[in-house]
Amino acid sequence: GADNYGGLSAKTGHLLYGIGPAFYYGRQGDRPASLRIYSIKDRKETTLAEDVRGYSMSYDGAKVLVAQGPTYNLYDATPLGDKSKKVVPTTGLSVDRVPAEEWNQIFNEVWRRYRDWFYVSNMHGYDWVALREQYKPLLQYVAHRSDLNYVISEMISELTVQHAYVEGGDFQIPQRPRVGLPGARFELDKTASRYRIAKIFGGQNEEDIYRSPLTEIGVNARVGDYVLAIDGEELKGTDDPYRLLRNKADNPVQLTVNNRPTMEGARTISYRPITDEGNLIYLDWIVANRRKVSEATGGRVGYIHIPDMGANGIREFIKWYYPQIRKEALIVDVRANGGGNVSRMLIERLRRKLLALNYSRTADEANTYPDGVFTGPMVALLDANSASDGDIFPAMFREAGLGPLIGKRSWGGVVGISNRGQLIDGGGISVPESGFANTKGEWVIEGYGVDPDIEVDNDPKSVLDGKDQQLERGIAEIMARLKQPTHLPAKPAGPVKTIK
Repeated sequence: GADNYGGLSAKTGHLLYGIGPAFYYGRQGDRPASLRIYSIKDRKETTLAEDVRGYSMSYDGAKVLVAQGPTYNLYDATPLGDKSKKVVPTTGLSVDRVPAEEWNQIFNEVWRRYRDWFYVSNMHGYDWVALREQYKPLLQYVAHRSDLNYVISEMISELTVQHAYVEGGDFQIPQRPRVGLPGARFELDKTASRYRIAKIFGGQNEEDIYRSPLTEIGVNARVGDYVLAIDGEELKGTDDPYRLLRNKADNPVQLTVNNRPTMEGARTISYRPITDEGNLIYLDWIVANRRKVSEATGGRVGYIHIPDMGANGIREFIKWYYPQIRKEALIVDVRANGGGNVSRMLIERLRRKLLALNYSRTADEANTYPDGVFTGPMVALLDANSASDGDIFPAMFREAGLGPLIGKRSWGGVVGISNRGQLIDGGGISVPESGFANTKGEWVIEGYGVDPDIEVDNDPKSVLDGKDQQLERGIAEIMARLKQPTHLPAKPAGPVKTIK
């Protein structure tokens, strides 16, 4: 298949470059990258190294240092260089560092990147040189890398812009215990002083991200079962079940369960744990929303939630848009959408206009021209956590005339960022580099957000009571727009082409 080429370097008579597999959004390539060398004289390409993470050529072009797996290797930069491999030993390698000098360099490097890459050269009207001089004296008080991040953050915040992230650096946060979660909820039976399973998340075990351990074949766990012991250690009502699940994530976990709070007649089940139940909670929420919409509309209206504008958002859109494409209407939910960069792809699909139809003798449904046209009305839901490309999507949904926006004003950050490489100690920053404007030539959304057409708040009490007022209003609005039929036209009668 097609490959991606990158990392081009030149030396006398030769070109060096990396070749890697095509990029699949949200997935790794199907094989590692390789380093190639091309002879301009012979017009031939040779593989210099496999399993390459990166490389750097020496100043004179004679040698190339290649990162391969966990090691670094030195090669001759020639077509026969693959036979010259020499491992560069790193055992005992040390670096003489002066933290204060390093922090000073990082501060100046961050300032320079903003000077060179910020999306407008006027720096939002601020004197960027003066701001550097204002904050630089604080470096003498920096005693830890986190202090430096604070100083840098304060300097950047003067520009009043979103996506101005400051991350990491040379300090470590203690690793959290890996808890062997079952994809369930426990509740305490105070009378028996025992825990029992109150809920098992349904999951979708054909997708690993939605795997629910207690629903897998052979586990035999049921809602209402008492959990009497975890890996042989008795669980009482005075204890916390999650304490007994700490550091259990890497091996099967055994639960002693019974339908009554006694060991007599108990059985032992085993499950493969997960470390995060967030995806199961999310799936449970969207399945409930889809059911609510279907029940309230007699199955006439579809529902899609798009969690972000990245790999997860594409996956959920493809999974749920096309199976519902012949619904009469559609609710598109981008609440809590974390952003990304694929909103334009989704808008392009949602705004396709029906131009014609294709009918066959053996199919009841027509094929639309172009493919995948949704012909019914739509509404979109947004809230204060619809962010970044999750801001842009509802704005363009309205701009495209797809339907009204319902909910609360969005986050308000749409200046795009790029990766300009790590800082000297492995930390990172993002520079807002790409502003968003409308067709009138006006900057939009950044610093304000996108207003809904119909403002509806999900106040805390309603949420705790199990109500979703924004979704309910979306259902009401979409049903009001279903006064006119939205079905595709009936198949025409067969033409008669006999000559009279």
